[in-house]
Amino acid sequence: MKTVLKSDRRTIDTRQVLLMVLATGACLGLAVLGGVLAIFTPLVFDRSGNLMNPVAWLGFAFAALFWVVCLLAPLAGWILWRKGETPLAWAAMAIPLAWGAAALTLLRFVPT
Repeated sequence: MKTVLKSDRRTIDTRQVLLMVLATGACLGLAVLGGVLAIFTPLVFDRSGNLMNPVAWLGFAFAALFWVVCLLAPLAGWILWRKGETPLAWAAMAIPLAWGAAALTLLRFVPT
């Protein structure tokens, strides 16, 4: 019986690696902006009545955690890309955009 070990030789698409690096840089830039946003999120509760407003609490949570999502999404994207799951890797890189859109939408409904 002859056993042959398979080698995992995949070609690396340099264009896709460059795009992943650019998306990672964009996520890190958004994480800095999200950190500044997280500092000011307690101001959501300045108006009376907002402390009992569930939309204000949702907006607070989404805005305060935006920087965390911006840091974890590229990590998940690179792990998935390394495993060969390219569509899921790009989906992970797009999560901060969806999270930020949801945060901005929720904060629009908080009375000022």
